[in-house]
Amino acid sequence: MSKPYSIDFRELAMAHLDAGETTREVAASLRVAVSSIVKWAARKRLSGSIAPGKMGGHRPHLISGDHRLFVLGEVDRDANVTLHRLSAALAERGLHVHPASVGRFLHREGKSFKKNSSARRAVAAKAQAPARPVDPLPGAH
Repeated sequence: MSKPYSIDFRELAMAHLDAGETTREVAASLRVAVSSIVKWAARKRLSGSIAPGKMGGHRPHLISGDHRLFVLGEVDRDANVTLHRLSAALAERGLHVHPASVGRFLHREGKSFKKNSSARRAVAAKAQAPARPVDPLPGAH
């Protein structure tokens, strides 16, 4: 991840703006994106500071507390419930999350919905009659 520009550099850009230069002129002279100058100026207008905002950190999980208990209860009640249905039920409760977020939550909780179709095929194959031996072709030795 890239680092934010220093406060000194940002103050220099704002000094150029205060001197009457346009954002494009300041960006060209300092070799930064025009959008950076625009964002710094907007930050200065809104907060009075051009210091960069916080970067990184941990974002807490959205599905926690009562919502966690609700989802786990729904899964216990109906093991075939879909991620879309769980996402819609959470939206009705006021928590709007993507079905993929619900899937990641269930994975963290140790709930797996992966179908094991190969095992079912193997069981079905055992129930069938045994395979016939292959007859050699006439003339082959």
